[in-house]
Amino acid sequence: MREATLYRGVLLAWFGLSAITFVALFSTSAPYGKHARAGWGPTVPPRWGWLLMEAPAAIVILVFALPPLLRAGYAQGWLLLGLWELHYLQRAFVYPFRLRSTRPMPIVVVLMGLFFNGVNGWLNGRGLTLFGPELGRVAITHPRVIVGTLLFLVGLAINWDADRRLHAMPRDADGGYTIPRGGLFELVTSPNYLGELIEWAAFAIACGSLAALSFFVWTVANLAPRAHAHHAWYKRTFADYPRERRALVPFVW
Repeated sequence: MREATLYRGVLLAWFGLSAITFVALFSTSAPYGKHARAGWGPTVPPRWGWLLMEAPAAIVILVFALPPLLRAGYAQGWLLLGLWELHYLQRAFVYPFRLRSTRPMPIVVVLMGLFFNGVNGWLNGRGLTLFGPELGRVAITHPRVIVGTLLFLVGLAINWDADRRLHAMPRDADGGYTIPRGGLFELVTSPNYLGELIEWAAFAIACGSLAALSFFVWTVANLAPRAHAHHAWYKRTFADYPRERRALVPFVW
C-alpha cells in the first residue's frame, strides 16, 4: 500500500476515533492526576509517565517532516515545525520535572498517550510537507500564517502561565490541593487547557491541513471532558470554590 493511500485512510479513521473518545471521556475520566484511582493495572511515577507519553510527539514529527523540509527549505514549513517543537520540547522535557503530583500513572494511560502522539506526529509531519497544502504556495507573510502564529504564541503563553501558577500554588496542611488563584484561573478552572485549545486551533489555521485540523479536534475531544471533570472535582472538594468560574471558556462554559 502506498503511504499516501494509508495516510488518507488513517486520517479519516482518526476523525472518527476522536468523536468516540470525546463521548467516552465524558463518562469515564482518564485515571491520572486528580482522577487517579485503582483498578487500571501497573503504574509508573508521573514524571516518567509524562516523559514517555510526550517525547514521541517531539521526535516522530521530525522523522517525517525534516527530510522534505531539508529538500524544499520553505520558511513557513520550518516556522510551523518550530512552533510544534516549542510546545512539545517543554511538555516532554521540562513540564514532567516540575510536576508536584506524586500520584502514579497507569501504564495503560502511558501506552495510549504514546500511541496517540506517534500517530499524530506522523500525520502532522506528513501533513506539514508531503500530503498537506503544497509547500511554497503560501508564503510566510501570508495573513493565515501570521494570524495563526500570533494566536499560537498567545495560547502558549496562557498554557505556560497556568502551569507556572499551578507549580507555585501552595498546598494545604496535609500537602493536598488548594484552589488555584490568579491570572485566568479567576475565570476558568482549566486555563492550561484553554491555552492548548488556542494553540492547536491556531496551528490548524496556520497550516491549512486536515492533519492539523484533526489535532485540534482531538484536543477538544481530550481536554473538554477533562476540564469538565476538573471543574466538578473542585466544586465537590471545596465548598468555597468560586461560583463565577467556568470550566474552560470564560463566561460561557
